[in-house]
Amino acid sequence: MGNYLKMADKRRILALLELGWSYRRIQRETGVHRGTVARYDPSRESKPAKVSTGSRSACEPYRRFIESCLAKGLTAQRIWQDLREDYNFTHEYACVKRFVRRLKRHRPEVAAVMEHPPGDEAQVDFFTGPPTLDPSSGRWRRPWIFRMVLSCSGHSYEEPMWRQDKVSFIRAHEKAFLELLGVPRVVRLDNLKAGVSRACLYDPDIGELYAAFATHWGFVPLPCRPRHPQEQGVVERGGAYLKDNALKGRRFDSLEELDAFLKRWNRTVARLRIHGTTRKQVYAHFLEVEKPALRPLPTERFSFFQVGTRHVHPDGYVEVDRAFYSVPNRLLGEEVRVYWDDRLIRVYWQGESVAVHTRAPVGTFRSVDDHRPRHKPARQEVYQENLLVKAEYIGQSALSWAKAAIEERDVRAYRLLQGMISLTRRHPKESVDWACGIALERRLFQHRPLRRLVEQAAARTPVQRPLLQSHDIIRDLSEYSEEVKV
Repeated sequence: MGNYLKMADKRRILALLELGWSYRRIQRETGVHRGTVARYDPSRESKPAKVSTGSRSACEPYRRFIESCLAKGLTAQRIWQDLREDYNFTHEYACVKRFVRRLKRHRPEVAAVMEHPPGDEAQVDFFTGPPTLDPSSGRWRRPWIFRMVLSCSGHSYEEPMWRQDKVSFIRAHEKAFLELLGVPRVVRLDNLKAGVSRACLYDPDIGELYAAFATHWGFVPLPCRPRHPQEQGVVERGGAYLKDNALKGRRFDSLEELDAFLKRWNRTVARLRIHGTTRKQVYAHFLEVEKPALRPLPTERFSFFQVGTRHVHPDGYVEVDRAFYSVPNRLLGEEVRVYWDDRLIRVYWQGESVAVHTRAPVGTFRSVDDHRPRHKPARQEVYQENLLVKAEYIGQSALSWAKAAIEERDVRAYRLLQGMISLTRRHPKESVDWACGIALERRLFQHRPLRRLVEQAAARTPVQRPLLQSHDIIRDLSEYSEEVKV
């Protein structure tokens, strides 16, 4: 109900007040707040105002004990239980709870302060940028702004980008290190997917690509705890300064224009400001104190690579970008991790390097003789000959279809031939041979149509029932012998 009651509700409230009901009881029974009930109480004006007597809490005699319990981290419920057991405390739990709340409100807490030695740490994060025209769509979008801040001096690097992908994230690190003329010992980052593959309170997993990048540049990646933004206070506060001081109320016609503006703003405003903690100019403090403490830059830039899990095929190869690379035959059917770039393919199993190959063109194989059994060489000519021999065993139509498939699809037909041969495990080879003949006439060189043809052939083949040796209408051979004797 509102503060202004209808006449019927007002009369009911007045009737209950005449009965001597308390405000709380009337609120519980009628739903009208007790403050509203008090305004309609005619005897309220005649009641003397309550004078504060400064009455003490029943917990006041036990103040020192309660304060010592709070210092140990005990809850109000536990303190109340101990008071009842050790001091025969007879009051309710609410009394202790109010007293504990009052003590906590008046007890100051020491704020945590994180000191940052020169060159020890940098913090990185992404922030939403101002409206910027996207030329690919012709629409205004808000790009992401990557920012790295040195925790000691406050010197920073900013770069806008459309996506938070791994390559852009790492390239922005490289440009920041080159701009800052060194590498900090630790890079503290939020749980970004570009750097952290699995966020966890106690043991987060760093992405493999970002971990390799950190090893190459010589820093330690340190993810923040989830939902603890105070651990990134430097870059968080710096992001607010960036948006309020540089970007608020602005628009840019391109990402390049925004990038040029950020670099000019950093040179003319950000690095020339007086830092609130050090009381020194940011760039001067960086040159004097932090730059000499940064680690040197590596001689070569980081070589990007891709990572993936591959299943080792029955022929002992793994596929990467439609090319095939051999692994030791003991790993058939296993899952391996593959790292590849523009030059090399590296295969790992349980953290152990098992194969290294140079990149192969699409549709070709890279083989190592030691990876295969001696009776199954990896040369394509021998492997192809083995497949054709098996096809010939099935039938002439299967052999002709296999040769035509190789002419049509080259080395990519090898697995198709394996699929054709595997059909003989569940179907008669005559059915497979007939299906290959039909597929050859129709120039079908795919596994699914061939399998359907084989299934059709199996359905058309009449079922051969076995001969019965005994039946009710079949006479036993002994009866025939008795008739001959007669």
